Amino acid sequence: MTNILGISAFYHDSAACLVRDGAIVAAAEEERFTRKKHDSAFPAHAVAYCLAEGGVQGSDLDLVVFYEKPLLKFDRLLETYLAYAPAGFKLAKLGLPLWIRQRLHLPRELDRGLGGQYRGRYVFTEHHEAHAASAFYPSPFEEAAILTMDGVGEWATASIGHGRGGKIELLRELHFPHSLGLLYSALTYFVGFKVNSGEYKLMGLAPHGQPIYRERMLRELIELKDDGSFRLNLSYFAYGYDDVMTSPKMNALLDGPPRAPESPITQREQDIAASIQSLTELVVLRMAAHAHELTGSKRLVLAGGVALNCVANARVRREGPFTEMWVQPGAGDSGAALGCALFAWHQLLEKPRPAPASDALRGTYLGPKYSQAEVQRELDQSGARFTRYDEAALCSRVAALLAEGHVVGHFAGRMEFGPRALGNRSILADPRSPDMQARLNAKIKFRESFRPFAPVVTREDASRYFEVGPNDANDYMQFTVPVRDDATLPAVTHVDRSARVQTVDRKCNPRLHGILEAWKAHTGNAVLVNTSFNVRGEPIVASPSDAYRCFMHSGLDALVIENFLLLKSEQPADRLPPAPQTEPD
Repeated sequence: MTNILGISAFYHDSAACLVRDGAIVAAAEEERFTRKKHDSAFPAHAVAYCLAEGGVQGSDLDLVVFYEKPLLKFDRLLETYLAYAPAGFKLAKLGLPLWIRQRLHLPRELDRGLGGQYRGRYVFTEHHEAHAASAFYPSPFEEAAILTMDGVGEWATASIGHGRGGKIELLRELHFPHSLGLLYSALTYFVGFKVNSGEYKLMGLAPHGQPIYRERMLRELIELKDDGSFRLNLSYFAYGYDDVMTSPKMNALLDGPPRAPESPITQREQDIAASIQSLTELVVLRMAAHAHELTGSKRLVLAGGVALNCVANARVRREGPFTEMWVQPGAGDSGAALGCALFAWHQLLEKPRPAPASDALRGTYLGPKYSQAEVQRELDQSGARFTRYDEAALCSRVAALLAEGHVVGHFAGRMEFGPRALGNRSILADPRSPDMQARLNAKIKFRESFRPFAPVVTREDASRYFEVGPNDANDYMQFTVPVRDDATLPAVTHVDRSARVQTVDRKCNPRLHGILEAWKAHTGNAVLVNTSFNVRGEPIVASPSDAYRCFMHSGLDALVIENFLLLKSEQPADRLPPAPQTEPD
């Protein structure tokens, strides 16, 4: 047996993944364990979990792979600081001490993080190699075009590649400072949201506006070519030399200064969001078309942070030249931990890849799970009051609670890997209620009122409510789809009549499928709201105690943990747990 540990760390969303003989054993983000959103520290807890799940110790590992080449990245940073001198010295003063102390000595830092147990060699892949591997190797395709897009790795900000069998070849790259991810992040900053976490808010805000700035952006901000490559007008941006994203010149282009965080959102911000979203879709469509021209493939796989833009993904699937698409659910840096491990197995060790019958992520349920005994022990320690049900009775009881208008936290099985909750760490609600979106945002998630929610439905019922094609895979909430005109689902239907749907297969998630079937039998409707089990500024819950704490400090009415059901009205008022740790998002 060959055990390979993949690690992403020190920049954003640290994570670890254990691959054994080419099969993914476990994967998790560090933030879930530390409760620090987007934790970038060495993923000590995630590594410990992966090793425990695989039944190995650090000394049993055959290879440890890191998702970037630190010296190549340092070369880019140093060259950037010098290119912007003297203005670049501000970022150099902030960044160089950390690099000299930590990131130029990654083997030492990895030794320390692994407790000195690992005695083998470290392998460093390139950032976009890791993204490309995370997109292709777990996909259900034997051959596919590969498109990766993010902020920046070492130098690359986007790449086009081709995967066949066990081999990946990168054919084209776009280099820093010209970056679609950084362009989108710059406008995220300008609209008043936090960079590296607020981009999904910008995407959610876009349908509320009109793209009145798009032509201005195309004229002033970006020189876009037919193949999707481009050059940014760097005079509008400050990310190369300052700790802000845009220069004062952007203020004139967009009719005023950046919005202050947490201040009211105006029509201008909505229109900026619509404009940059439309521009992003245009760039992604052209990049995808060029990937098709270069590879001749009828299938496309995507990764990198920009691949989390489900609206752009949907346009490529709807309008692009491909018959099938697959998007890595952990498309950001966390998924690169998985990708670099698989890259080492197939590309570096030259191990064959069996012809895939389905994707290798198993619904992304790659994180920790808890036994009934462990759950009961944690609930007893919390002083919680609960009832235990068998499986069928539990699904029926949950469906009845949902039909009564209650909102239910659901915690079962292995935790999802990636930013989406896909049923095992989810909040469920009735999508037919006209006030459910406002209630969930205000009373449970504590977030902005415009933020949309996603629907979940069984695969067999999806076409009754949503316009989905026979080859459209929607297991991971990576595409928006039109809601059918005769479907009345106000809590999950966005203002443009779209929804970021998740379909559920009985074999992949029998519990969630069972709840949906019970809900359908109870109401005649087959769709539920599914949103992540957390409150604003908090990572998705990871443990039963996390779930109970979030339940008690939010507007949730009921909580399911494995086969235990808790009602808010029955919980002791004198045993309130500490509030969840949250950070501005």
